[in-house]
Amino acid sequence: MTVLIVDDHPSFRASARTLLESEGYQVVGEAENGADAVKAAQELHPDLVLLDVQLPDIDGFKVAEQLRRLVDPPAVVLTSSRDRADYGPCINVCGACGFVPKADLSGAAIAALLVA
Repeated sequence: MTVLIVDDHPSFRASARTLLESEGYQVVGEAENGADAVKAAQELHPDLVLLDVQLPDIDGFKVAEQLRRLVDPPAVVLTSSRDRADYGPCINVCGACGFVPKADLSGAAIAALLVA
């Protein structure tokens, strides 16, 4: 499965890349903000976008909505250092497959959301 990692913190992108690649995912790109995320998704056609909720330009919920409108939309899994409860219904409304706290990120956690 190909993955695009979107987060404004280079250290998180690097650790997420290492973790996911060690679990068999192929990371095809990274982006640090919402605008770059949509552009990268259009160019790279990832199967999955791991998307931080809090980005410097637009929030991850709006990015997820934009990704959903692409011709061949990727699956989207939101992530944050904050708890899922902090976001209420926004996770389901934006069209994401689900949410994984950054502290709990793993290939298994992502896979569980994709088959649900």
